[in-house]
Amino acid sequence: MTNVDVICIGAAIVDIPLYPVGDYIFDHVSYPLDDISMKIGGDAINEATIITRLGNRVSLMSAVGDDGAGLFIREFAEKNGIITEDLKVDKTMTTSLNIGMVREDGERTFVTNRNGSLWKMGLDAINLEKINGAKILSLASIFNNPLLNNDALVTIFKKAKQEKMIICADMVKSRLGETLEDIKEALGYVDYFFPNYEEAAELTGKDDLSEIADTFLDLGVNNVLIKVGKKGCFIKNESIEKIVPAFKKDPSVKIDTIGAGDNFVSGFISELLNEKSLEECAYFGNATAAVSIESLGATAGVKSRRQVEQMIENYNK
Repeated sequence: MTNVDVICIGAAIVDIPLYPVGDYIFDHVSYPLDDISMKIGGDAINEATIITRLGNRVSLMSAVGDDGAGLFIREFAEKNGIITEDLKVDKTMTTSLNIGMVREDGERTFVTNRNGSLWKMGLDAINLEKINGAKILSLASIFNNPLLNNDALVTIFKKAKQEKMIICADMVKSRLGETLEDIKEALGYVDYFFPNYEEAAELTGKDDLSEIADTFLDLGVNNVLIKVGKKGCFIKNESIEKIVPAFKKDPSVKIDTIGAGDNFVSGFISELLNEKSLEECAYFGNATAAVSIESLGATAGVKSRRQVEQMIENYNK
């Protein structure tokens, strides 16, 4: 693969966000919302979309079904300039749909299909021979595709390291009760790791940010970035330990946090490609997430790198 900056591996699904929702909805037989529509979702395609819009070339390695939702994803990817030659179309799969129920404060819960592509995509969907020619490999979320287990990830990461690629990895809470022990070998290959606080605390059994980060560093992760929501992100490696603050929002502005973490990672990776420092990459990641949460859906907010730069300029006035 030539002229590619990033290879994104992980989920490509369809989100149907519902906003705003609350317990009051169940007091009605039918309740109207302002908008119910299909939107792109899934960590890998979210990252691929935003990193591409920030000015980089991205190849998406994922799997979808040969169905309407799969076609929606493929057409979206091609329209947005994502390289799709390794986006597998599997006729035995049903493309996963996620129903995202978003409260007025931006917090959300997902309802997903246990038999969809999210659960059925494994190592056989990844063309290992094509893991080359890029600067960064991003595993969009450990645990999100349960079949991409430790052994599968080690296989992928070994190939990336042979190709001298930087490895980034996000995570979600385990779906099948997996523990830190189940992924510790794979983590040893990761250069930049992006859990959020709740995920990392649950996985490590610790509640102190520094101690959580040390657990991952001791396993061989080179840089740990723990997303702490409205506070920003906590970064730690062998030479730095600090909080990089989030961009504060006007309380009157409606926000949707779906995909905020994916946007943070995308902004971070974009700056990493520009050889910026860990702190600078985290700051740009926070700015990218700040843009994203002002729009409904994971990929509706960020349109260009200039938009994120404008967010930074306006914030620093």
